Amino acid sequence: MRSVLLAGLAAVFAGCASAPAPTCFVELRRLPAAEANQGVAVDADHFYAISDAALGKYRKTDGALVARWAAPAGSGIRHLNAGVVVAGRLYCAHSNFPFKPDESSVEVFDVATLTPVARHAFADPPGSLTWAVPYEGGWLACFAHYAATSQVARSRLVAYDRDWRPGAEWSFAPEVLARFGRMSCSGGGRGPDGRVGVTGHDAQELYVLDLPPGGGVATLATVLPFPGEGQAFAWDPSRPGEMAAIRRKGRVIIVARYD
Repeated sequence: MRSVLLAGLAAVFAGCASAPAPTCFVELRRLPAAEANQGVAVDADHFYAISDAALGKYRKTDGALVARWAAPAGSGIRHLNAGVVVAGRLYCAHSNFPFKPDESSVEVFDVATLTPVARHAFADPPGSLTWAVPYEGGWLACFAHYAATSQVARSRLVAYDRDWRPGAEWSFAPEVLARFGRMSCSGGGRGPDGRVGVTGHDAQELYVLDLPPGGGVATLATVLPFPGEGQAFAWDPSRPGEMAAIRRKGRVIIVARYD
């Protein structure tokens, strides 16, 4: 599966316009979204706000809510996380956090109606799935561990092929884990240079990683300002350089770009 993600980042900094490199962002707009609690996905025409057990589809042009889905009782949906739109489908990471043993899945929705259409459940997952994005013809997924129930250092990135067969695996370097604190990695995506950028739980920071070929330790290349307060984000495939993030306080989607 080919990646449809394009990258960008944004944040309001004094003197941003005069910065010699894209190390700051410009906030373009905000729109309220009641479901903006875990993350946001984006396609050419809509934003998809994600909460634990609900999704909201919002029109880009005027911010209007055009569709909503809430998990019915008995569905097994407990903790949705990041999402990404690929070929008319919204792929959402899901886990049973904070329960043990870990259960994780990718829940798939039709973007037109937000109707569930498919799912992939991981057998014996290496943690709580927080995000998965297209990567090298397959997927790159993050499985989190938290200090409250486990050891943060057990968090992992795993590369999968298009049929969800696991390949390379990376742990996070100590300097990255220190940024996560007692929490873990909440969002991720690939930048224009091919590097993976990830977020923690609440810091206004994007951690750009270097992933050694074949697996190993994901090291910290740089820290960039981030428009959200951690959580999952999405690059806009229709507007190069733009991205969407959320702030839980106020339940808003923030649209921003590098400057």
